[in-house]
Amino acid sequence: MIRATRLRARQRLGKYRIETRLAEGGFANVYRAYDSIEGIRVALKIPLVGFDDKETLQLFRREARLTARLDHPNILPIKDASFIDGQFVIASALADESLADRLERRLSTRLCLDFVEQMLEGLAHAHSRGVLHCDVKPDNVLVFGRDRVRWTDFGIARVARHTVNASGSGTLGSMAPEQAMGKPSLRSDVFALGLIVYRMFAGKTPEWPFEWPFPENRKLSTKLPRVMIHWIRKSLEVEPRRRFCDATAMLAAFHEIQPELEKNLLRRKRALAASRRKKQGGRRGG
Repeated sequence: MIRATRLRARQRLGKYRIETRLAEGGFANVYRAYDSIEGIRVALKIPLVGFDDKETLQLFRREARLTARLDHPNILPIKDASFIDGQFVIASALADESLADRLERRLSTRLCLDFVEQMLEGLAHAHSRGVLHCDVKPDNVLVFGRDRVRWTDFGIARVARHTVNASGSGTLGSMAPEQAMGKPSLRSDVFALGLIVYRMFAGKTPEWPFEWPFPENRKLSTKLPRVMIHWIRKSLEVEPRRRFCDATAMLAAFHEIQPELEKNLLRRKRALAASRRKKQGGRRGG
């Protein structure tokens, strides 16, 4: 197996001029590059192995074909997928950051819920077309501007109607127990998304053996109503048949509890305003 040469800043790759390496994953390097024809900056994903590795190249070809089928505002579209100067290159729009990066800073409950809905919408679209993601994690959710998120990296996704053995596919610590044993399904993506949602509100990802209640559950109750906590718990059931069957069902259940989520946000806003008035009155009285 031939390792692909790491690209350098200012190196040319067809119409692209490499600027910097953004990330290195198990399958590819991701670079920021300048498109000299369109005059824009893009992200380039390039396999870590040389083009003589037919198995890996087939994986990337499948990624391009799968993603091309998924036309949705919350799924990152591919601008180009082709061989350039002996390298297989997948070009896409350049995000501001990943959700993993964004979670390092404070997120309001309102914005968290908005991100949750967008992630559900995108994943439900993929599931409705029989496509598993199989690597649902914050690194694979890209943030554009302040409030738009898009799924990326369907490189190890699978078509649900086919029988697969994907042992080792995914990221340990971010996957359902059955996926870690080589038996992924649409419910596995549900579990992994549940882990993301839990982390967004509790500040920490739960760990195996995933026994409810998790140590950080108290933080959930300070931010979310019981219906949302129940929704999260159902997503994180260890037994797959007790979870939502797919992201479409997960999204439908989320929409059902949205009125209660809005009421909870309003109650918290009023309580915060009352607390501020009380503090201001105390300072004036002093």
